[in-house]
Amino acid sequence: MASLMKMKTAKRKAKRLKAGRRRKNRESQRSTLTMDELFAPIDKPESN
Repeated sequence: MASLMKMKTAKRKAKRLKAGRRRKNRESQRSTLTMDELFAPIDKPESN
């Protein structure tokens, strides 16, 4: 049977790797602007 310290270390390492992967997945979901957001300044009428 593995030692408690070895089990905790493995669990912590996996948790940290998963946290990084979750962060990257969240960031990649909105990496680029939508067409509406990209061209919003052009389509906006000027107010004089």
